[in-house]
Amino acid sequence: MVMKYLQNIGRSLMLPVAVLPAAAILMGIGYWMDPEGWGEANVIAAFLIKAGESIVSGESMSILFAVGIAFGMSKDKDGSAALSGLVAYLVITTLLSTESVALLQGVDPENVNAAFGGIENQFIGIISGIVASIMYNRFSHVKLPDAFAFFSGKRLVPIMTAVSSLIVSAVLFFVWPVVYSGLVSFGKAILDLDAIGAGLYGFFNRLLIPTGLHHALNSVFWFDVAGINDIANFWSGEGEKGVTGMYMAGFFPVMMFGLPAAALAMYHTAKTTRKKTAASLLLAAGFASFFTGVTEPLEFSFMFLAPALYVVHALLTGISLAVAATFNWTAGFGFSAGFVDFFLSSRLPLANQPLMLLVQGLVIAVIYYALFRFLITKFNFKTPGREDDVELQSENVNQESSSNDDIAAMAKEIYAGLGGDENVVTLDNCVTRLRLDVKDMDAVDQQRIKNTGVPGINIVGKNSIQVIVGTQVQFVADEIKKIRKPH
Repeated sequence: MVMKYLQNIGRSLMLPVAVLPAAAILMGIGYWMDPEGWGEANVIAAFLIKAGESIVSGESMSILFAVGIAFGMSKDKDGSAALSGLVAYLVITTLLSTESVALLQGVDPENVNAAFGGIENQFIGIISGIVASIMYNRFSHVKLPDAFAFFSGKRLVPIMTAVSSLIVSAVLFFVWPVVYSGLVSFGKAILDLDAIGAGLYGFFNRLLIPTGLHHALNSVFWFDVAGINDIANFWSGEGEKGVTGMYMAGFFPVMMFGLPAAALAMYHTAKTTRKKTAASLLLAAGFASFFTGVTEPLEFSFMFLAPALYVVHALLTGISLAVAATFNWTAGFGFSAGFVDFFLSSRLPLANQPLMLLVQGLVIAVIYYALFRFLITKFNFKTPGREDDVELQSENVNQESSSNDDIAAMAKEIYAGLGGDENVVTLDNCVTRLRLDVKDMDAVDQQRIKNTGVPGINIVGKNSIQVIVGTQVQFVADEIKKIRKPH
């Protein structure tokens, strides 16, 4: 059940994740044009950076995730669920902002725990979306007494979401700073471990990406929290050659080579019927990782669909940082560990044998590709393009030429075969199939459904059934929703 829930989150993230690569590339181009001023010296660079930042910044991504997950995990993909996701996010981030916490604690803002300064992160977006989807699925069809009838049904969902968000905020008020401060203390504790410490930092940096708490670790190693200040010292030339930059260098082989190789492995292992769909996402996300070092579009595309595979990615990142630190190969970044920053930083005084990071990257790429491909096929991980494991065997699966009347007739017959309103509990769809929960599997007339020409039926649980329709599944699902009575 937990894995299925995580995979549902992963599928829901596909919509907002698909937006991110283009924004990352815009920022990368703008940063390349003006790496020092970030647009101050070039109006075109400023235009590109701000355009990309409007989407790919942590706060914007968080909102996209909140809306996308709420919409994707609601039982009938309704807009009020998406609105509720935004409501949850606004309530939580406003209540736990530095200014609000200062007011609640009766202290000056500068005395508030630094954890609340980073509350607008992807983890909060994901939590907000989950809360909103739960409220939608529970309250979207609740009828209130006549005096309050205006607030019944879908109008009730944002209200209940706001109430639930108050509870979530109360919990995070106490939990978030403890976890954040603990990670900062952990980061300081591994400072004296040299290359091993760099490896541990790399591992936990990636592992904490889904929670947004990687910023707690970053503050220790990249900035002046513990006296390291790796980024500023590297770019200013103040430090020790081969040492300053050790907490950045190992990311370059992963972001420029490892993750794009992982994307290639995911493409090659995608099902034939979904290769084109997977390619469009993986190609853009892989290029964004290589060129700009923005990895979230690629990482979020599989971290929930295949959590074990994401842990492997975190381990490989840790190994990469440890190797680079061991051999004192260094390069640095001001934006992220992509080609743009590698090109710009490789000529700086503290850059030490930066070309060896490219050699390391080629080795890392082979390891990523081989390991990802082996694990995906061995354990049937549901990476992009593998969510549907049935190969469509006939040309009429696409039904590209089917008229609206044909689709409506098919939808009506499939729904009747499923047992209609009396038997169907929930209806959802992915790229090629209908996903349904039914009260009684014995009431399903499988032969009647097959007679409509669908390629197959998949029973996935005591009360769960999937009808493989093909690429026209969205239109079939829409027709069924038209004839289906509200539940």
